[in-house]
Amino acid sequence: MFKDRTEAADVLAGKLQAYQPYHPLVLGIARGAVPMAARIAQHLAADWDVLLAKKLSAPGNPEFAVGAVDESGWVYRSDLVNRLGIDDRYLEQEKERQMATMRQRRAQYDALAPRVNPAGRVVIVVDDGLATGATMMAAIHGLKQQGASKVICAVPIGSRQSVAAARTAADEVICLLEPEEFYAVSQGYREFGQIEDEEVLSLLNQKSNQSN
Repeated sequence: MFKDRTEAADVLAGKLQAYQPYHPLVLGIARGAVPMAARIAQHLAADWDVLLAKKLSAPGNPEFAVGAVDESGWVYRSDLVNRLGIDDRYLEQEKERQMATMRQRRAQYDALAPRVNPAGRVVIVVDDGLATGATMMAAIHGLKQQGASKVICAVPIGSRQSVAAARTAADEVICLLEPEEFYAVSQGYREFGQIEDEEVLSLLNQKSNQSN
């Protein structure tokens, strides 16, 4: 168990040292993993940025992911879609709702610090944990479509099923904890507060000021 996301990021950074010579791009899936990405990048003297991908929620259960969508609109559908009998019309509506949120956030983020192009880069995608792993799957797909030369998934905790799924998509997966009984990402942390947009915007503002 980690004290908080900061401690988890420090431990992950130690496991990622081998990538430092490649000057990787560290991407944090918004919003929870953005402070982690910034901290890991500091350890590795690397670039960092925000990655947007959103889970597609099950009908009536906003916390339960049945898939995910990246900024391009590509959808990852988990096998839960068929098992729960979720129809395409619902998924399309949920996709559009999540894409509208991503467009709004991206406009805010780009106003402070333009996106870093992942093409040709070794990219480390960080999340604070993998529950269903749907968002990470969409993120990895999006990066490969954008021409990343190598995609590494780095998380402090994940369910065994989601980590196994990530290994089918990423070039490497680093997961520090794979509990035998997994029930939530939060079980890996003593403190697991929500990351608000204000914190993400503040980090991007700091990054922009440092590069100027």
